[in-house]
Amino acid sequence: MKKVTIYTDGACSGNPGKGGWGAILMYGGREMEISGYEDITTNNKMELSAAIEALKRLKEPCEVELFSDSAYLINGFEKHWITSWKKNGWINSSKEEVKNMDLWKELDRLNKIHKITWIKVKGHSDNEYNNRCDKLATDEIKKHQK
Repeated sequence: MKKVTIYTDGACSGNPGKGGWGAILMYGGREMEISGYEDITTNNKMELSAAIEALKRLKEPCEVELFSDSAYLINGFEKHWITSWKKNGWINSSKEEVKNMDLWKELDRLNKIHKITWIKVKGHSDNEYNNRCDKLATDEIKKHQK
């Protein structure tokens, strides 16, 4: 199984507001940067979208280390929130429907294809790849400012 490293980040100008996401995929000494934009969205949606879009670029099942500064994304898997949500019919601990359910379901589907280790990194610090992903995400927003 190929080993791939992925860094992701999402950003929003206003919450909700204009949003961008960025990701860097690394394999075999090569890097690929990807990014995208949504007109009206939230920071959490952009964080999830970055991970989804990066994982969708993988053409076969891979062993993945996915780094993000989003506690929301990482805790969804590492603290097994998603397992509880599925068991409870996508209802959270507050007895409400899980927000961003469509994105979480897609991440769950991708998580079954790949062997993913979800790793939390400190945001806006000295992590080169996290900072590059942040720039990719914020540059997407800047490109769409009027």
